[in-house]
Amino acid sequence: MFGKIEHIIEVVIFRSRWLLAPFFLGLIVGIILLLIKFIQELVHLSTHVITATDTDIIIGILTLVDMSLVGSLLLMIIFSGYEIFVSKIDVAEHADRPEWMGKVDFGGLKLKVIGAIVAISAIDLLKTFVEISDEPTDGNTESYFWKVTFHMAFVLSGVIFAWMDRISAETKRH
Repeated sequence: MFGKIEHIIEVVIFRSRWLLAPFFLGLIVGIILLLIKFIQELVHLSTHVITATDTDIIIGILTLVDMSLVGSLLLMIIFSGYEIFVSKIDVAEHADRPEWMGKVDFGGLKLKVIGAIVAISAIDLLKTFVEISDEPTDGNTESYFWKVTFHMAFVLSGVIFAWMDRISAETKRH
């Protein structure tokens, strides 16, 4: 009797992984929305290239790079998260299948996500420093401080995640 109840509970728990599928579909919608903003920024940058300053062009390009990184991060989370938690994506024979697909475990995904976050933060920080005026005011120096602080927190988190992953990998070998 208890064995049958246990089996039913285990089947329900196992099948509940499909509740995550709508989250990944939502992230695909997020990529579509990001693509719309990317195209909008690209058109704006292209139509103002003659009248824009060098700084405006650099900031516009950094914005495009930033959006590309976010889109890539979302795609990586969709592919890896779906394969880790829901089901294998059955496109093994497809010529365009990314080589890393199906090989990223949860630890690797964490490192890739934090690496992308650090890169996105670095680009935002670079955009901030490109925009700095020669005469900083009291209002914006505090915002610069916080941006640098948050970036360093992301970097430190990435180093700690990598260190923990290395310790975990070494522990498995023993």
